[in-house]
Amino acid sequence: MPDSDPPPTGGPTPDGGRLAARLAEYRERGVRRAKLGLTDLDGVVRGKYVSLDKLESLMRKGGGFCDCVLGWDVDDQLYDAGTFTGWHTGFPDAAFRLLADSERWLADENCPYFIGEFVGADGADHPLCPRRRLAGVLDRLAGAGLHLRAGFEYEFFVFDETPHSIRDKGYRGLRPVTPGNFGYSVLRASTGAELFHGLMDLCEDLGCPLEGLHCETGPGVWEAALHATDGMAAADQAALFKTFSKVYFQRRGLLATFMAKWSMAYPGQSGHFHFSLLGDDGVNRFHDPAAAHGMSDRQRWAVGGLVRHLPELLALLAPTINSYTRLVPGAWAPTGATWGIENRTAAIRVIPGDAGRQHVECRVPGADSNPYLVAAAVAAAAQAGIEAELDPGEPVTGNAYDIEASLAPALRFPRSLEAAAAALEGSALARSAFGDAFVDHFVMSRRFECAEYGRHVNGWQLERYFEII
Repeated sequence: MPDSDPPPTGGPTPDGGRLAARLAEYRERGVRRAKLGLTDLDGVVRGKYVSLDKLESLMRKGGGFCDCVLGWDVDDQLYDAGTFTGWHTGFPDAAFRLLADSERWLADENCPYFIGEFVGADGADHPLCPRRRLAGVLDRLAGAGLHLRAGFEYEFFVFDETPHSIRDKGYRGLRPVTPGNFGYSVLRASTGAELFHGLMDLCEDLGCPLEGLHCETGPGVWEAALHATDGMAAADQAALFKTFSKVYFQRRGLLATFMAKWSMAYPGQSGHFHFSLLGDDGVNRFHDPAAAHGMSDRQRWAVGGLVRHLPELLALLAPTINSYTRLVPGAWAPTGATWGIENRTAAIRVIPGDAGRQHVECRVPGADSNPYLVAAAVAAAAQAGIEAELDPGEPVTGNAYDIEASLAPALRFPRSLEAAAAALEGSALARSAFGDAFVDHFVMSRRFECAEYGRHVNGWQLERYFEII
Protein backbone atom coordinates (compact mmCIF):
# COMPACT_ATOMS: atom_id res chain seq x y z
CA MET A 1 0.00 0.00 0.00
CA PRO A 2 2.36 2.76 -1.17
CA ASP A 3 2.08 6.40 -0.26
CA SER A 4 1.10 9.12 -2.67
CA ASP A 5 1.56 12.84 -2.29
CA PRO A 6 -1.72 14.78 -2.52
CA PRO A 7 -1.87 18.55 -2.87
CA PRO A 8 -0.80 20.59 0.15
CA THR A 9 -3.30 20.36 3.00
CA GLY A 10 -2.45 23.48 4.93
CA GLY A 11 -1.42 21.53 8.03
CA PRO A 12 0.91 22.82 10.75
CA THR A 13 4.08 22.34 8.71
CA PRO A 14 7.25 24.18 9.79
CA ASP A 15 8.57 26.90 7.50
CA GLY A 16 11.19 25.85 4.96
CA GLY A 17 14.13 27.20 6.92
CA ARG A 18 13.12 25.51 10.16
CA LEU A 19 12.42 22.22 8.42
CA ALA A 20 15.76 22.27 6.61
CA ALA A 21 17.58 23.01 9.86
CA ARG A 22 15.75 20.21 11.65
CA LEU A 23 16.57 17.68 8.94
CA ALA A 24 20.21 18.78 8.96
CA GLU A 25 20.28 18.25 12.73
CA TYR A 26 18.85 14.75 12.30
CA ARG A 27 21.53 13.84 9.79
CA GLU A 28 24.28 15.20 12.01
CA ARG A 29 23.00 12.91 14.79
CA GLY A 30 23.04 9.89 12.50
CA VAL A 31 19.25 9.75 12.24
CA ARG A 32 18.18 7.90 9.11
CA ARG A 33 14.42 7.69 9.41
CA ALA A 34 11.32 8.82 11.31
CA LYS A 35 8.21 7.09 12.62
CA LEU A 36 4.65 8.38 12.20
CA GLY A 37 1.31 7.26 13.61
CA LEU A 38 -2.38 8.00 13.00
CA THR A 39 -5.16 6.78 15.30
CA ASP A 40 -8.09 4.82 13.85
CA LEU A 41 -11.69 4.45 15.06
CA ASP A 42 -10.76 1.87 17.69
CA GLY A 43 -7.87 3.91 19.09
CA VAL A 44 -5.28 1.68 17.39
CA VAL A 45 -2.27 3.68 16.23
CA ARG A 46 -1.48 2.80 12.62
CA GLY A 47 1.80 3.99 11.19
CA LYS A 48 5.12 3.34 9.52
CA TYR A 49 8.78 4.29 9.29
CA VAL A 50 9.74 6.76 6.56
CA SER A 51 13.08 7.96 5.24
CA LEU A 52 14.16 11.51 6.01
CA ASP A 53 13.58 12.46 2.36
CA LYS A 54 10.02 11.16 2.65
CA LEU A 55 9.58 12.97 5.96
CA GLU A 56 10.54 16.23 4.28
CA SER A 57 7.98 15.60 1.55
CA LEU A 58 5.28 14.77 4.07
CA MET A 59 6.00 17.86 6.11
CA ARG A 60 5.93 20.11 3.06
CA LYS A 61 3.05 18.61 1.08
CA GLY A 62 1.17 16.15 3.27
CA GLY A 63 0.76 12.50 2.35
CA GLY A 64 -1.67 9.70 1.68
CA PHE A 65 -2.52 6.65 3.78
CA CYS A 66 -4.73 3.84 2.47
CA ASP A 67 -8.16 4.56 3.91
CA CYS A 68 -8.69 0.86 4.64
CA VAL A 69 -7.51 1.73 8.16
CA LEU A 70 -10.82 3.57 8.53
CA GLY A 71 -12.69 0.71 6.89
CA TRP A 72 -11.62 -2.32 8.91
CA ASP A 73 -11.79 -3.63 12.45
CA VAL A 74 -9.10 -4.38 15.04
CA ASP A 75 -8.40 -7.67 13.26
CA ASP A 76 -7.95 -5.91 9.88
CA GLN A 77 -11.22 -7.41 8.64
CA LEU A 78 -12.96 -5.11 6.16
CA TYR A 79 -16.40 -3.82 7.07
CA ASP A 80 -19.11 -5.17 4.79
CA ALA A 81 -21.60 -2.33 5.06
CA GLY A 82 -19.62 0.91 4.97
CA THR A 83 -20.65 3.69 2.62
CA PHE A 84 -17.76 6.10 3.15
CA THR A 85 -15.06 3.60 2.19
CA GLY A 86 -15.08 -0.02 1.08
CA TRP A 87 -14.68 -2.31 -1.91
CA HIS A 88 -17.05 0.00 -3.81
CA THR A 89 -14.60 2.92 -3.45
CA GLY A 90 -11.47 0.93 -4.24
CA PHE A 91 -9.88 1.96 -0.93
CA PRO A 92 -8.16 5.14 -2.12
CA ASP A 93 -5.59 7.07 -0.13
CA ALA A 94 -6.90 9.35 2.57
CA ALA A 95 -4.87 12.53 2.82
CA PHE A 96 -3.05 13.13 6.09
CA ARG A 97 -0.78 15.71 7.59
CA LEU A 98 1.97 15.39 10.12
CA LEU A 99 1.92 17.74 13.09
CA ALA A 100 5.39 19.23 13.36
CA ASP A 101 4.88 20.28 16.97
CA SER A 102 3.96 16.71 17.99
CA GLU A 103 7.55 15.47 17.68
CA ARG A 104 8.68 12.93 20.27
CA TRP A 105 12.17 11.50 20.47
CA LEU A 106 12.51 7.70 20.55
CA ALA A 107 15.93 7.42 22.14
CA ASP A 108 16.15 3.63 21.88
CA GLU A 109 15.47 3.85 18.13
CA ASN A 110 17.41 7.06 17.46
CA CYS A 111 14.52 8.53 15.50
CA PRO A 112 11.70 11.04 15.94
CA TYR A 113 8.01 10.16 16.14
CA PHE A 114 5.25 12.39 14.75
CA ILE A 115 1.49 12.32 15.22
CA GLY A 116 -0.57 12.56 12.07
CA GLU A 117 -4.22 13.22 11.40
CA PHE A 118 -6.44 12.53 8.43
CA VAL A 119 -7.72 15.45 6.38
CA GLY A 120 -10.55 15.71 3.90
CA ALA A 121 -10.75 17.34 0.49
CA ASP A 122 -8.95 20.67 0.15
CA GLY A 123 -7.59 20.42 3.67
CA ALA A 124 -11.00 20.27 5.38
CA ASP A 125 -11.55 18.07 8.41
CA HIS A 126 -11.81 14.39 7.60
CA PRO A 127 -15.27 13.27 8.78
CA LEU A 128 -14.01 9.94 10.21
CA CYS A 129 -10.79 11.10 11.88
CA PRO A 130 -11.15 10.68 15.68
CA ARG A 131 -8.60 13.40 16.38
CA ARG A 132 -10.45 15.89 14.19
CA ARG A 133 -13.75 15.00 15.82
CA LEU A 134 -12.24 16.02 19.15
CA ALA A 135 -10.79 19.16 17.57
CA GLY A 136 -14.28 20.19 16.43
CA VAL A 137 -15.67 19.81 19.95
CA LEU A 138 -12.77 21.81 21.41
CA ASP A 139 -13.31 24.55 18.83
CA ARG A 140 -16.96 24.87 19.84
CA LEU A 141 -15.95 25.07 23.49
CA ALA A 142 -13.40 27.77 22.65
CA GLY A 143 -16.14 29.71 20.88
CA ALA A 144 -17.93 29.82 24.23
CA GLY A 145 -14.77 30.96 26.01
CA LEU A 146 -14.10 27.54 27.56
CA HIS A 147 -11.08 25.26 27.31
CA LEU A 148 -10.84 21.61 28.28
CA ARG A 149 -8.19 20.55 30.79
CA ALA A 150 -8.03 16.80 31.21
CA GLY A 151 -6.09 13.73 32.21
CA PHE A 152 -6.60 10.01 31.65
CA GLU A 153 -6.18 7.23 34.18
CA TYR A 154 -5.69 3.63 33.00
CA GLU A 155 -5.78 0.23 34.64
CA PHE A 156 -4.05 -2.60 32.81
CA PHE A 157 -2.87 -6.13 33.51
CA VAL A 158 0.73 -7.23 32.90
CA PHE A 159 1.50 -10.86 32.12
CA ASP A 160 4.64 -12.94 32.01
CA GLU A 161 3.67 -13.93 28.48
CA THR A 162 4.45 -13.06 24.86
CA PRO A 163 2.20 -12.54 21.80
CA HIS A 164 3.05 -16.11 20.80
CA SER A 165 2.53 -17.73 24.19
CA ILE A 166 -0.93 -16.27 24.76
CA ARG A 167 -2.04 -17.72 21.42
CA ASP A 168 -0.35 -21.06 22.06
CA LYS A 169 -2.27 -21.25 25.35
CA GLY A 170 -5.56 -20.21 23.78
CA TYR A 171 -5.59 -17.22 26.16
CA ARG A 172 -6.05 -19.58 29.12
CA GLY A 173 -3.83 -20.30 32.08
CA LEU A 174 -1.96 -17.03 31.60
CA ARG A 175 0.72 -16.19 34.15
CA PRO A 176 0.48 -12.66 35.61
CA VAL A 177 3.72 -10.84 36.22
CA THR A 178 2.97 -11.00 39.97
CA PRO A 179 0.45 -13.12 41.93
CA GLY A 180 -2.21 -12.18 44.46
CA ASN A 181 -4.19 -9.09 45.42
CA PHE A 182 -1.66 -6.38 46.23
CA GLY A 183 -3.47 -3.04 45.77
CA TYR A 184 -1.20 -0.04 46.36
CA SER A 185 1.51 -2.49 47.42
CA VAL A 186 4.88 -0.95 48.25
CA LEU A 187 6.24 -4.50 48.37
CA ARG A 188 5.23 -5.28 44.76
CA ALA A 189 6.23 -1.86 43.41
CA SER A 190 9.59 -1.93 45.16
CA THR A 191 10.36 -5.48 44.07
CA GLY A 192 9.55 -4.49 40.51
CA ALA A 193 11.15 -1.06 40.83
CA GLU A 194 13.15 -1.44 37.62
CA LEU A 195 9.96 -2.01 35.61
CA PHE A 196 8.10 0.81 37.35
CA HIS A 197 10.90 3.35 36.99
CA GLY A 198 11.53 2.29 33.41
CA LEU A 199 7.91 2.83 32.37
CA MET A 200 7.75 6.21 34.09
CA ASP A 201 11.02 7.27 32.44
CA LEU A 202 9.76 6.16 29.04
CA CYS A 203 6.54 8.14 29.46
CA GLU A 204 8.47 11.22 30.56
CA ASP A 205 10.71 10.97 27.49
CA LEU A 206 7.67 10.51 25.23
CA GLY A 207 6.01 13.65 26.50
CA CYS A 208 3.21 11.76 28.26
CA PRO A 209 4.41 11.96 31.86
CA LEU A 210 2.73 9.96 34.62
CA GLU A 211 1.83 11.66 37.86
CA GLY A 212 1.39 8.28 39.52
CA LEU A 213 1.92 4.56 38.93
CA HIS A 214 0.96 1.81 41.36
CA CYS A 215 -0.25 -1.77 41.76
CA GLU A 216 -4.02 -2.20 41.77
CA THR A 217 -5.94 -5.04 43.37
CA GLY A 218 -5.46 -8.22 41.38
CA PRO A 219 -2.60 -10.30 40.01
CA GLY A 220 -0.32 -8.18 37.86
CA VAL A 221 -2.67 -5.21 37.56
CA TRP A 222 -1.21 -1.68 37.47
CA GLU A 223 -2.79 1.76 37.36
CA ALA A 224 -1.25 4.78 35.66
CA ALA A 225 -2.46 8.38 35.97
CA LEU A 226 -1.28 10.76 33.26
CA HIS A 227 -0.60 14.41 34.05
CA ALA A 228 -3.48 16.75 33.28
CA THR A 229 -3.00 19.11 30.35
CA ASP A 230 -5.09 20.75 27.63
CA GLY A 231 -7.71 18.54 26.02
CA MET A 232 -6.04 17.62 22.74
CA ALA A 233 -2.66 17.05 24.34
CA ALA A 234 -4.31 14.82 26.96
CA ALA A 235 -5.80 12.58 24.25
CA ASP A 236 -2.52 12.51 22.32
CA GLN A 237 -0.68 11.47 25.46
CA ALA A 238 -3.21 8.75 26.25
CA ALA A 239 -2.96 7.25 22.76
CA LEU A 240 0.84 7.27 22.99
CA PHE A 241 0.78 5.77 26.49
CA LYS A 242 -1.44 2.85 25.52
CA THR A 243 0.68 2.00 22.48
CA PHE A 244 4.18 2.52 23.83
CA SER A 245 3.56 0.95 27.24
CA LYS A 246 2.64 -2.23 25.34
CA VAL A 247 5.86 -1.86 23.36
CA TYR A 248 7.78 -1.37 26.60
CA PHE A 249 6.54 -4.62 28.15
CA GLN A 250 6.80 -6.71 24.99
CA ARG A 251 10.45 -5.74 24.58
CA ARG A 252 10.98 -7.25 28.04
CA GLY A 253 9.24 -10.53 27.29
CA LEU A 254 6.05 -9.39 29.05
CA LEU A 255 2.63 -8.38 27.76
CA ALA A 256 0.11 -5.75 28.86
CA THR A 257 -3.60 -5.77 28.05
CA PHE A 258 -6.06 -2.87 28.08
CA MET A 259 -9.12 -5.07 27.57
CA ALA A 260 -12.07 -3.80 29.58
CA LYS A 261 -12.25 -7.17 31.34
CA TRP A 262 -9.92 -10.07 30.59
CA SER A 263 -11.29 -12.36 33.33
CA MET A 264 -14.62 -12.49 35.15
CA ALA A 265 -12.66 -13.32 38.32
CA TYR A 266 -11.42 -9.73 38.62
CA PRO A 267 -12.84 -6.20 38.32
CA GLY A 268 -12.64 -4.57 34.91
CA GLN A 269 -9.99 -2.21 33.64
CA SER A 270 -11.03 1.41 33.51
CA GLY A 271 -9.93 4.39 31.46
CA HIS A 272 -11.30 7.12 33.72
CA PHE A 273 -11.39 10.66 32.34
CA HIS A 274 -10.71 13.61 34.67
CA PHE A 275 -11.58 17.08 33.41
CA SER A 276 -12.41 20.67 34.16
CA LEU A 277 -13.20 23.67 31.98
CA LEU A 278 -11.07 26.81 32.09
CA GLY A 279 -11.96 30.30 30.92
CA ASP A 280 -9.93 32.36 28.47
CA ASP A 281 -8.07 33.71 31.50
CA GLY A 282 -7.03 30.20 32.56
CA VAL A 283 -9.27 30.22 35.65
CA ASN A 284 -11.20 27.05 36.51
CA ARG A 285 -14.87 27.71 35.72
CA PHE A 286 -15.94 24.66 37.73
CA HIS A 287 -14.87 26.25 41.01
CA ASP A 288 -17.01 28.52 43.18
CA PRO A 289 -15.71 28.78 46.76
CA ALA A 290 -19.05 30.13 47.97
CA ALA A 291 -21.10 27.22 46.61
CA ALA A 292 -21.82 23.84 48.17
CA HIS A 293 -18.92 21.47 47.52
CA GLY A 294 -17.26 24.28 45.58
CA MET A 295 -19.46 23.51 42.57
CA SER A 296 -20.08 26.48 40.31
CA ASP A 297 -23.24 26.67 38.22
CA ARG A 298 -21.20 25.68 35.18
CA GLN A 299 -19.98 22.55 36.90
CA ARG A 300 -23.49 21.58 37.98
CA TRP A 301 -24.77 22.14 34.44
CA ALA A 302 -21.85 20.17 32.97
CA VAL A 303 -22.69 17.28 35.31
CA GLY A 304 -26.32 17.66 34.22
CA GLY A 305 -25.19 17.28 30.62
CA LEU A 306 -23.30 14.10 31.46
CA VAL A 307 -26.27 12.66 33.33
CA ARG A 308 -28.56 13.43 30.39
CA HIS A 309 -26.34 12.37 27.51
CA LEU A 310 -23.90 9.66 28.64
CA PRO A 311 -26.39 6.81 28.01
CA GLU A 312 -26.82 7.78 24.35
CA LEU A 313 -23.05 8.29 23.87
CA LEU A 314 -22.05 5.09 25.66
CA ALA A 315 -20.81 3.32 22.51
CA LEU A 316 -18.02 5.91 22.27
CA LEU A 317 -16.90 5.19 25.85
CA ALA A 318 -17.57 1.42 25.82
CA PRO A 319 -16.81 0.48 22.19
CA THR A 320 -16.32 -3.30 22.29
CA ILE A 321 -18.33 -6.42 23.04
CA ASN A 322 -16.05 -6.95 26.03
CA SER A 323 -16.78 -3.46 27.41
CA TYR A 324 -20.16 -4.55 28.73
CA THR A 325 -18.76 -7.31 30.93
CA ARG A 326 -17.20 -4.49 32.97
CA LEU A 327 -20.33 -2.34 33.36
CA VAL A 328 -22.03 -4.54 35.94
CA PRO A 329 -23.07 -3.92 39.57
CA GLY A 330 -20.42 -4.25 42.25
CA ALA A 331 -17.45 -4.30 39.86
CA TRP A 332 -16.19 -0.72 40.45
CA ALA A 333 -17.84 0.41 37.21
CA PRO A 334 -21.09 2.34 36.77
CA THR A 335 -24.32 0.93 35.38
CA GLY A 336 -26.32 4.14 34.99
CA ALA A 337 -25.98 7.90 34.72
CA THR A 338 -25.55 8.71 38.41
CA TRP A 339 -23.39 11.33 40.08
CA GLY A 340 -22.02 11.96 43.52
CA ILE A 341 -19.52 13.94 45.56
CA GLU A 342 -16.36 11.87 46.01
CA ASN A 343 -18.42 8.77 45.31
CA ARG A 344 -16.64 6.00 43.42
CA THR A 345 -19.82 3.96 42.90
CA ALA A 346 -21.31 6.68 40.68
CA ALA A 347 -20.70 7.24 36.98
CA ILE A 348 -19.74 10.85 37.56
CA ARG A 349 -17.58 11.70 40.56
CA VAL A 350 -17.30 15.36 41.48
CA ILE A 351 -13.97 16.01 43.19
CA PRO A 352 -14.09 19.20 45.24
CA GLY A 353 -11.12 21.35 46.16
CA ASP A 354 -9.52 24.66 45.43
CA ALA A 355 -9.44 26.26 41.98
CA GLY A 356 -6.57 24.01 41.00
CA ARG A 357 -8.28 20.77 42.01
CA GLN A 358 -12.04 21.13 41.52
CA HIS A 359 -12.98 18.81 38.64
CA VAL A 360 -15.09 15.90 37.42
CA GLU A 361 -14.06 12.29 37.02
CA CYS A 362 -16.07 10.41 34.41
CA ARG A 363 -15.78 6.79 35.53
CA VAL A 364 -17.62 5.27 32.58
CA PRO A 365 -14.88 4.66 29.96
CA GLY A 366 -13.00 1.39 29.95
CA ALA A 367 -9.30 1.02 29.23
CA ASP A 368 -10.33 -0.28 25.79
CA SER A 369 -11.78 3.06 24.68
CA ASN A 370 -10.37 5.49 22.11
CA PRO A 371 -9.09 8.51 24.10
CA TYR A 372 -9.98 11.01 21.36
CA LEU A 373 -13.59 9.83 21.28
CA VAL A 374 -13.84 9.69 25.07
CA ALA A 375 -12.67 13.29 25.40
CA ALA A 376 -14.94 14.39 22.54
CA ALA A 377 -18.03 12.66 23.94
CA VAL A 378 -17.57 13.85 27.51
CA ALA A 379 -16.77 17.43 26.49
CA ALA A 380 -19.72 17.57 24.09
CA ALA A 381 -22.11 16.30 26.77
CA ALA A 382 -20.73 18.77 29.32
CA GLN A 383 -21.11 21.71 26.93
CA ALA A 384 -24.65 20.64 26.04
CA GLY A 385 -25.48 20.67 29.73
CA ILE A 386 -23.99 24.13 30.21
CA GLU A 387 -25.81 25.57 27.22
CA ALA A 388 -29.15 24.15 28.38
CA GLU A 389 -28.40 24.84 32.07
CA LEU A 390 -29.33 21.27 32.94
CA ASP A 391 -29.79 20.56 36.64
CA PRO A 392 -28.30 17.15 37.51
CA GLY A 393 -30.58 16.67 40.50
CA GLU A 394 -29.35 15.59 43.90
CA PRO A 395 -26.07 13.67 44.21
CA VAL A 396 -26.13 10.01 45.17
CA THR A 397 -25.01 9.24 48.68
CA GLY A 398 -23.93 5.72 49.57
CA ASN A 399 -24.04 2.89 47.04
CA ALA A 400 -25.16 4.09 43.60
CA TYR A 401 -25.90 0.49 42.55
CA ASP A 402 -28.74 0.42 45.07
CA ILE A 403 -30.74 3.06 43.19
CA GLU A 404 -30.34 1.60 39.70
CA ALA A 405 -33.82 0.07 39.69
CA SER A 406 -35.33 3.48 40.44
CA LEU A 407 -33.48 5.31 37.66
CA ALA A 408 -35.54 6.62 34.77
CA PRO A 409 -35.09 4.33 31.74
CA ALA A 410 -33.30 7.14 29.86
CA LEU A 411 -30.59 7.19 32.56
CA ARG A 412 -29.83 3.47 32.49
CA PHE A 413 -26.88 2.41 30.40
CA PRO A 414 -27.46 0.10 27.43
CA ARG A 415 -26.49 -3.43 28.41
CA SER A 416 -24.79 -4.42 25.17
CA LEU A 417 -22.79 -2.92 22.33
CA GLU A 418 -25.68 -3.55 19.97
CA ALA A 419 -28.05 -1.52 22.17
CA ALA A 420 -25.45 1.21 22.67
CA ALA A 421 -24.92 1.51 18.91
CA ALA A 422 -28.66 1.95 18.41
CA ALA A 423 -28.73 4.68 21.06
CA LEU A 424 -25.81 6.48 19.40
CA GLU A 425 -27.51 6.23 16.01
CA GLY A 426 -30.50 8.12 17.38
CA SER A 427 -28.52 10.71 19.33
CA ALA A 428 -29.16 14.26 18.15
CA LEU A 429 -26.19 15.43 20.24
CA ALA A 430 -23.82 12.95 18.61
CA ARG A 431 -24.89 14.00 15.13
CA SER A 432 -24.56 17.67 15.99
CA ALA A 433 -21.16 17.27 17.66
CA PHE A 434 -19.51 14.70 15.35
CA GLY A 435 -21.46 14.84 12.07
CA ASP A 436 -23.75 12.35 10.39
CA ALA A 437 -20.94 10.73 8.40
CA PHE A 438 -19.00 9.85 11.53
CA VAL A 439 -22.02 8.65 13.52
CA ASP A 440 -23.29 6.47 10.68
CA HIS A 441 -19.85 4.97 10.05
CA PHE A 442 -19.09 4.36 13.72
CA VAL A 443 -22.49 2.76 14.33
CA MET A 444 -21.93 0.53 11.29
CA SER A 445 -18.53 -0.47 12.67
CA ARG A 446 -20.00 -1.43 16.05
CA ARG A 447 -22.71 -3.50 14.39
CA PHE A 448 -20.01 -5.26 12.40
CA GLU A 449 -18.28 -6.01 15.71
CA CYS A 450 -21.49 -7.53 17.05
CA ALA A 451 -21.96 -9.61 13.89
CA GLU A 452 -18.38 -10.90 14.08
CA TYR A 453 -18.96 -11.97 17.68
CA GLY A 454 -22.14 -13.77 16.69
CA ARG A 455 -20.33 -15.71 13.97
CA HIS A 456 -17.82 -17.31 16.33
CA VAL A 457 -18.05 -20.08 18.90
CA ASN A 458 -16.44 -18.96 22.14
CA GLY A 459 -14.98 -20.81 25.11
CA TRP A 460 -18.08 -20.40 27.28
CA GLN A 461 -20.24 -22.05 24.63
CA LEU A 462 -17.82 -24.97 24.27
CA GLU A 463 -17.58 -25.53 28.01
CA ARG A 464 -21.33 -25.29 28.52
CA TYR A 465 -22.62 -27.34 25.59
CA PHE A 466 -19.84 -29.53 24.13
CA GLU A 467 -20.54 -32.71 26.12
CA ILE A 468 -23.81 -32.37 27.99
CA ILE A 469 -26.29 -30.98 25.49
